[in-house]
Amino acid sequence: MHDDELVSLRRDLHRKPEPAWREFYTTARIVEALESLKADLDLYVGPEAINGDHRLALPEDGEIDAWYEQASEYDVDPDVLASLEGGYTGAVAVLEQGEGPTVGLRVDIDGLPRIEADGEDHEPAADGFRSEHEAMHACGHDAHATIGIGVIDAVAESDFQGTLKVFFQPAEEVIGGGKAMAKSDHLADVDYLLAMHVGLDHPTGEIVAGIDGFLAVSHVEATFHGEPAHAGARPEEGRNANQALATAVQNLYAIPRHSDGETRVNAGVIEGGSAANIIAEEARLVAEVRGETTELMEYMREKATRVLRSAAEMHDCDLEIELGAEAPSATSDAELADLVAEVAGATGGVERVLERDKLGGSEDATFLMREVQQNGGLACYVGVGTDHPGGHHTSTFDVDEASLYHGVHVLAGTIERVSLERP
Repeated sequence: MHDDELVSLRRDLHRKPEPAWREFYTTARIVEALESLKADLDLYVGPEAINGDHRLALPEDGEIDAWYEQASEYDVDPDVLASLEGGYTGAVAVLEQGEGPTVGLRVDIDGLPRIEADGEDHEPAADGFRSEHEAMHACGHDAHATIGIGVIDAVAESDFQGTLKVFFQPAEEVIGGGKAMAKSDHLADVDYLLAMHVGLDHPTGEIVAGIDGFLAVSHVEATFHGEPAHAGARPEEGRNANQALATAVQNLYAIPRHSDGETRVNAGVIEGGSAANIIAEEARLVAEVRGETTELMEYMREKATRVLRSAAEMHDCDLEIELGAEAPSATSDAELADLVAEVAGATGGVERVLERDKLGGSEDATFLMREVQQNGGLACYVGVGTDHPGGHHTSTFDVDEASLYHGVHVLAGTIERVSLERP
């Protein structure tokens, strides 16, 4: 694909972003772009691309249906769209090109549920490709999907020998799609896996050959059930769910940190009660815990659930706990990262190569990485620098489209080298 084709595709995806498990137009547009390539591909779409039993953090059916109806108004293949109904989004593209290893590339495709900036100094707004939806590509996944398609095209025209699988993964932003894709049949024979992300506070022209420091993460939802009463006349007759909630929030942040590594906790959603003069009968909390390793995350989760139960007991409330989406930690294999660094150093436009950096956050690509590693393969997470005027997840986030070229050529070059050298 020419550079202008990459830019055009990225802008189209940017214009119509969709949140997790609602990437209907996005998936259909990716399939359309793949089918336009000269490469002889096998395409697996929707339920054929993921293991539906392992989808995490699914939205309400009404939300899924509304986004499906919106996508149906666009000029997309109705058969492809129909195959995605119910929120079975995503795709896997397979290129078979002679005898050799099976190499995978994972790119994510979902947007975030936030409104994009519309100021004249925001390039997507000024150049006419600002989001048309109540969502936004505020983390660069439009660039990721575009790079994935560009890599397939470049590898098909290279001396690559083997099988390339590109995983267009849904629902990364809610750590909901990685496990479903990792548990599909498509990953079982992958010998080498690359995953990637643009930006991460690295400028255009900078490549991070191997990213580590993934924090394992788990979401926890708790609902406290009490007993309502008149707050002025009969407060002693109530069982205050808001008091239990407040106790839980305070004590979550008091969980002792662990000497083995970094740990995190955050009460991201707290809501309860109905009026100032009514003892709250129900209150809800959504929290997350993280750890430098999967074991440290599990330590934090165990402590968090104990805090929640103790808070409920203290205020004589009943408690429901639901463990939500989660993702493990992972490490980039040095053999693969070294190869990425060599290729990046010889790629035009790349000005600086960092051998390693820490993510400092969470990513469900770790499900795929660990799956490949546990099967005896190698995995590596690559950072492709891009100048972005706003930080990740902000309304002014954008990517420098020169980074599309860098991502395609570094990743395609690495995939070709892997097939020849088999580190």
